[in-house]
Amino acid sequence: MADLVKVGDLVKDFTLKDQDGNDVTLSSFRGKKVLLSFHPLAWTPICRDQMKALDDLYDRFAEKGVEPLGLSVDSMFCKKAWADSMGLKNLKILADFWPHGEVAESLGLFREKNGFSERANVLIDEEGKVQWVKVYEIKTLPDFEEVLNIL
Repeated sequence: MADLVKVGDLVKDFTLKDQDGNDVTLSSFRGKKVLLSFHPLAWTPICRDQMKALDDLYDRFAEKGVEPLGLSVDSMFCKKAWADSMGLKNLKILADFWPHGEVAESLGLFREKNGFSERANVLIDEEGKVQWVKVYEIKTLPDFEEVLNIL
């Protein structure tokens, strides 16, 4: 497994499908900040609460020039059904599906023994470098107010 990404590291560019099948490329957000919010698996209660909270706070992040994105190893089709079931309005949830967990792995966040990512937030600055990173206990809901306060 790769080492955990550190503040100042340049994040390798990637393109993943969102829940609607659209390509989302990290470098297309240059000039604004991006929050990568990793959750282990769709259809689980804490992951649901994490993505719903991020969707509810979407406008607050946007006001601070941040594009929040949810990521997990689930397929785009799974993400679509899940997003629809949660009624997500703005949040893009990306499928780090194939190669399985490649983006999570590149950031040192892939749990090889489980086949999914850590629960983590990675804040990326306007130039594509890590500004802040936090890995949470797998059963802990991230505090997005903490992230907003950093901004």
